Amino acid sequence: MYAIIGASGNTGKVVAGKLLAHGEKVRVIGRDPSRLNGFIQKGAEALAADVHDAAALTQAFNGAKAVYLMIPPNPGIPNVREDQERVSDALVAAVQKAGVEYAVVLSSIGADKADKTGPVVSVHNLEQKLNGVAGLKAVYLRPGYFMENLLPQVGIIQNFGVTGGPLRPDLKVAMIATEDIGAAAAEALRKLDFSGKQARELLGQRDLTYLEAASVIGKAIGKPGLSYMQFGAAQIKPALMQIGMSSNMADLLLEMSEALNSGYMAPLETRSAQNTTPTSIEKFVAEQFVPQFTGKAAGA
Repeated sequence: MYAIIGASGNTGKVVAGKLLAHGEKVRVIGRDPSRLNGFIQKGAEALAADVHDAAALTQAFNGAKAVYLMIPPNPGIPNVREDQERVSDALVAAVQKAGVEYAVVLSSIGADKADKTGPVVSVHNLEQKLNGVAGLKAVYLRPGYFMENLLPQVGIIQNFGVTGGPLRPDLKVAMIATEDIGAAAAEALRKLDFSGKQARELLGQRDLTYLEAASVIGKAIGKPGLSYMQFGAAQIKPALMQIGMSSNMADLLLEMSEALNSGYMAPLETRSAQNTTPTSIEKFVAEQFVPQFTGKAAGA
């Protein structure tokens, strides 16, 4: 049996779905039981648990041959890093108490750094804590920049006619669809062909600049020549807070953006067949971005 943290999230739902499709026994774990009903209908066992609660997580992990671990996002709280540490402490305690043998862990590019990477510091610390669990076999999946981070551009385009953000327009970024992260995690869980503690990077289909992403988006939504503008922190922080982020979370994202812009936060692996994933920016934009853009336009 596999236990999946964050089963209703972007990556967790893919992990659970693919394991169920292969006839595996799956226990899905989430904060909101109503969001787990779809998995129950497919044969999963569902368990509602607070990721801060080590006792509840231990119960959720009991009997699992392998677990999928992640720190679910909680961007609206006042002290994000403190909350992330509480979650990782609970996850690690539950892994130890339940005697989990295998773990596939959602980490990130930049998790090799101990500071100055914003929210990514949390997964660096999670990796370090898991490294101290004797007998645990763990693989830390370190994906690049989520393509889903492009989706807020829908509102920016609708309101300003451009795409924009804190990253340099010429910065090449390893962009990846979360569907591909979930697929890689599910494959690792099914194979369980790893030992010790190891990191594996996932670099998407190809590296892209935001200028290139804007070009793809523009062609897809009938706005050829769509441009990208780099905005400063004074412009971006209020916008992030307007969509529900705390001041602390906005500051952390700006710190991460600076780490990317400077090259401090970057992949360690050379691109290869092993760390390249299939979903192209063109496919993502067609299947995910365009429906959101046209839906918002229709509802405006």
